[in-house]
Amino acid sequence: METVLEAATKEANGTVAEKKPTVVFVLGGPGSGKGTQCANIVQHFGYTHLSAGDLLRAEIKSGSENGTMIQNMIKEGKIVPSEVTIKLLQRAMTESGNDKFLIDGFPRNEENRAAFEDVTKIEPAFVLFFDCSEEEMERRLLSRNQGREDDNIETIRKRFKVFLESSLPVIEHYNSREQVRKIDAASPIEEVFESVKAVFTSKDEKAV
Repeated sequence: METVLEAATKEANGTVAEKKPTVVFVLGGPGSGKGTQCANIVQHFGYTHLSAGDLLRAEIKSGSENGTMIQNMIKEGKIVPSEVTIKLLQRAMTESGNDKFLIDGFPRNEENRAAFEDVTKIEPAFVLFFDCSEEEMERRLLSRNQGREDDNIETIRKRFKVFLESSLPVIEHYNSREQVRKIDAASPIEEVFESVKAVFTSKDEKAV
């Protein structure tokens, strides 16, 4: 059974196109400013931003059976099964019509990472890691008012714990392959984006 992406990249003669999409994983703790910086990258470099969290929340809003299961897991602070998130990401990639993607907040753990590479046959061009202290992230999350039910102190601390236990091994994996680009995310937004721009410019990206 071919993947959605393979089906979408088939050429007229029925063979699968060689060119794979460019994927950049965007990782960082909750409140590290990933969303803000992704919006800047989209504007400047023409990427499509796919937030695993946003896709999961949209699925919850749809009222599907899948959505109910996702909602219950998030409420308990658990990580949603890889296959569910990957399926949502693949669907969004296919529907976007683009070939450059920022995947934000995924992979959340080593199992996510292995499953993504196995299912999509795509390895990231690099991993953009927003490094920020827990104190600063907590301050940001408590001061923002997005009406998100997971923005309370108890759940925030649970999310930090999950991030540290689960996501750091992913960062270490890619770091060992020299694929991590670490950004100091505690600085003001404009300064952070200057660092981000330097990473993408060194990758020969043309500004839009």
